[in-house]
Amino acid sequence: MADALVVFTPSGKRGRFPLGTSLLDAGRALGVDIDGVCGGRAICGRCQVEVGEGAFAKHGITSSGTHVEERTAVELRFDARKGIAPGRRLSCQARLSGDVVVDVPPDSQVHKQLVRKRADARVIELDPVLRPYYVEVDQPDMHRARGDFERVEEALASQWGLGHVTIDLKTLKALQAKLRKGEWKLTVMVHEGHRIIATRAGFRPDAYGIAVDIGSTTIAAHLCDLTTGAIVASAGVMNPQIRFGEDLMSRISYVMMNPGGDRQMTMAVRETLTAMVGQLAAEARIDTNDIFEIVFVGNPVMHHLLLGINPVELGGAPFALATDSAMELWASEIDMTALNDSARVYVLPCIAGHVGADCAGVILSESPHRQDEMMLIVDVGTNAEIVLGNRGVLLACSSPTGPAFEGAQLSSGQRAAPGAIERVRIDKETLEPRFRIIGSDLWSDHEAFAHVARGTGITGICGSGIIEVIGEMYLAGIIGQDGVIDGALAARSPRVVPDGRTFAYVLHQGEQEIRITQNDVRAIQLAKAALYAGCRLLMDRLAIDRVDRIVLAGAFGSHIDPLYAVLLGLVPDCPLEKVQSGGNAAGTGARIALLNRASRREIETVVKTIEKVETAVEPRFQEHFVAAMAIPHKTAPTPNLAAAVTLPPAKIASREGEGRGGRRRRGA
Repeated sequence: MADALVVFTPSGKRGRFPLGTSLLDAGRALGVDIDGVCGGRAICGRCQVEVGEGAFAKHGITSSGTHVEERTAVELRFDARKGIAPGRRLSCQARLSGDVVVDVPPDSQVHKQLVRKRADARVIELDPVLRPYYVEVDQPDMHRARGDFERVEEALASQWGLGHVTIDLKTLKALQAKLRKGEWKLTVMVHEGHRIIATRAGFRPDAYGIAVDIGSTTIAAHLCDLTTGAIVASAGVMNPQIRFGEDLMSRISYVMMNPGGDRQMTMAVRETLTAMVGQLAAEARIDTNDIFEIVFVGNPVMHHLLLGINPVELGGAPFALATDSAMELWASEIDMTALNDSARVYVLPCIAGHVGADCAGVILSESPHRQDEMMLIVDVGTNAEIVLGNRGVLLACSSPTGPAFEGAQLSSGQRAAPGAIERVRIDKETLEPRFRIIGSDLWSDHEAFAHVARGTGITGICGSGIIEVIGEMYLAGIIGQDGVIDGALAARSPRVVPDGRTFAYVLHQGEQEIRITQNDVRAIQLAKAALYAGCRLLMDRLAIDRVDRIVLAGAFGSHIDPLYAVLLGLVPDCPLEKVQSGGNAAGTGARIALLNRASRREIETVVKTIEKVETAVEPRFQEHFVAAMAIPHKTAPTPNLAAAVTLPPAKIASREGEGRGGRRRRGA
């Protein structure tokens, strides 16, 4: 029998096959990565390929579209119904009639590579834990007694090459009805390559999953198509537990003081998650019954409350977790009934006491364990989590920064929302400010800004704004290294005004005056000092004085300008081009675990190698904390920062200068 040579790109795999062989069969025989959930029946359209035209000297072959047979009636019907991209063929229908070079485009590969936005970020290889398989099952035969499940198992083996599979009892109960409804055609949802968790009559390959980051303040969720890896909808809401306390320890205190308080918080977060599922499905216009997988990350307290575990043991030393292992369970076990009734849940492992599954997600996202550089990763939030290391060693700790970075407990602070000031610049001569608000790209000194601001109003200042305004106040000499507002400047500028026994800086005058008070500055100093002290403790443990790269992660951290992060002293001095935003790295880690099953085993292994440093019992924490109260720092050199901006001369105010009389001494 005559045969033909087939070369597949980009894999480079090649082989000879009899004429009339489908390109899909040839590719699968060679182990080429070609998608096709329908098993070659021209139903799904995911196996599209492109046949090369011309002479390919590298492969020693001349290829042409005429070297495959013409489109079949089935292929033409699919093209009329759903469309086939120009120049492409369904590989399950295109049959060899001569030598060809066949390109498998990225969207037709099973293990697609999903490129994240940052150039240096890790590529996600699509290999989800759940895959749909379409099978055509033999009908019952009195002369060959086999159960319905056993015939489904045989179909999976013969049509897909799957080995022994198991089936859950509740899935088995519905199997016979679905087989008959689909006229012996069935879509089988297989978990981890061997466990049937759901079946659907006929060809219904839609499968979605949700990656969720449960933060102390906000909950962020992404709905993903498990067959393409695409994010089809996203949502973010305030964590409803905030009414029980703004930070973790206050919520634990609530549980201690109020019997049943843990159940209240568990119910609150689960109800919110259920509502978010409906919101995501509505936005993507999908059926919630098509959602089969959900992955969670969160700090240890959020982790325990989601699972319905009382978190009181995390309220004091030795901060014992109920479990630090990854969890796999039915969605119904945590009352997530808005999904498919066979949906599964995966919760990433925790690391220790107050370093949770969210930190594991950050590590999975940023991959310090794969790097040669010494990386410092800071997930900035109410309870900051810090990771330091490279492929040789990893350390982690948490630092209680409190809610100030997110605008809480500040005189004009607010959450990031339209109308909040997010960027600030102050003229060093006049001390006049200009700023930008969320919802507009215009600065406040632009002639059209007033019109834009009328739409949202200027409502307050959010975390990134407070970081920048304090940094700018320092550069302009309004505050010294100790953070004291210079009352003597009241005679020079109407922006510096008395405020009780201290002074304040008026950032915006209007219907709602926005001022930065001495207490605001102190709150940020306390928060940034705690963060820096945590970073420094990890550096002490490795006996290093600098790091090669810093990643600012978290919903808040990702909006901080690296210059101001170093200027204010949130993190150690580092080349500014090496200080980068990691976005919501914990949420990205959850998405990686959702879309790539090997990553789950990877992070479960990596967390066991991490050394946890407990800041609460480290004797040098207080020493580092006190030194870090100064801006940028009392003693640590900042050569990289000095190369980027002109720093004011050291100026530490006397305590006399904090009074209203402005008797503050000015020194070099």
